[in-house]
Amino acid sequence: QVQLVESGGGLVQAGGSLRLSCAASGRTTSNYAMGWFRQAPGKEREFVARISKNGGFPYYADSVKGRFTISRDNAKNTVYLQMNSLKPEDTAVYYCAADRLPYSVVPRTTTGSYDYWGQGTQVTVSS
Repeated sequence: QVQLVESGGGLVQAGGSLRLSCAASGRTTSNYAMGWFRQAPGKEREFVARISKNGGFPYYADSVKGRFTISRDNAKNTVYLQMNSLKPEDTAVYYCAADRLPYSVVPRTTTGSYDYWGQGTQVTVSS
């Protein structure tokens, strides 16, 4: 079993930055691919970014490409999402998730591809 806990959310002005962290406990996530998703009020949960088990092959949703960076530190069992140039439309609850498939030729961007989820952290971007 894997437990994931997100942190780092908050209120920021448009154009600002935040760094989200996702700390894993229980079974190590070093053999898992990790992803970030987000869910805005009234909307479905959507894919944001994914990283393979060794930190390679980062993949991003078009809406965040060039602004967000996913990374991981397997020694700390932690995944990060650096978010720059934030926009009001980035406002959402952000979730990290673990995928038991450590690599994939086709990026796995659906919620059903992930096996474990955190409880989420709120990000609010004011205009």
